[in-house]
Amino acid sequence: MISDEQLLRYNRQIMLPDLDVAGHERLLSARVLVLGLGGLGCPAALYLAAAGIGELVLVDDDLVEFSNLQRQIAHGSEDIGQPKVVSAAAAIAAINPDVRLVCIEQRLSGQALRDTVAGVDLVLDATDNFSTRLELNQACLQSGKPLVSGAATRSEGQVMVIDRGTACYRCLYTDDLDDENLSCSESGVLAPMVGVIGSLQALEAVKLIAGFGEPLRDHLLLIDGWSLQTQRVRRQKNPYCPHCSSDPD
Repeated sequence: MISDEQLLRYNRQIMLPDLDVAGHERLLSARVLVLGLGGLGCPAALYLAAAGIGELVLVDDDLVEFSNLQRQIAHGSEDIGQPKVVSAAAAIAAINPDVRLVCIEQRLSGQALRDTVAGVDLVLDATDNFSTRLELNQACLQSGKPLVSGAATRSEGQVMVIDRGTACYRCLYTDDLDDENLSCSESGVLAPMVGVIGSLQALEAVKLIAGFGEPLRDHLLLIDGWSLQTQRVRRQKNPYCPHCSSDPD
């Protein structure tokens, strides 16, 4: 049951006919994992909190560095040297103190990652390397949890949703891509670009949880920040995908 205070806080969102009170109640009861609290995870987590997600599980093993402040908007100058999960949790609490927060200050992999994924309703991938993304993709497939994946480098970004029956991350990408050539530290990134992609990840997560709109289940959204051209590319399952195919090579 939504309280009077919650009705006041979220009324602009509840007014949306496709969301309404029922959709917002689903947000309030949802548990979302945000893996990575950098350029993508910061805006995504802040908007999920503002939108009324009931619980956020925040995972990152890094400390805030001076070079992060150009784009990682949950962290400030006074946070340099602090764990990112601590800094992000403080920023989230300042926006919406009603959101329950679970902070995990470690790099999750193996069984720990699978257990954490199994304990949430939806996963948001805000990591910055392909090996983690591929492992997270597999963990979500095994537990049947929807995954909202985003990436940004230079002035380009992409968003997609991986859910039951869709093409998965491994369908689109091999496991031998060169992380360093595609990382922000090597290629650079335009600050607002990660904000755009992280915000779109939060939007897709809200749509999936509340059950409205048309999530990017079967498409990859590509955005070019220089020209503001967008492409919505239909994704095809790989029948021999080693992660999601019933008959892999």
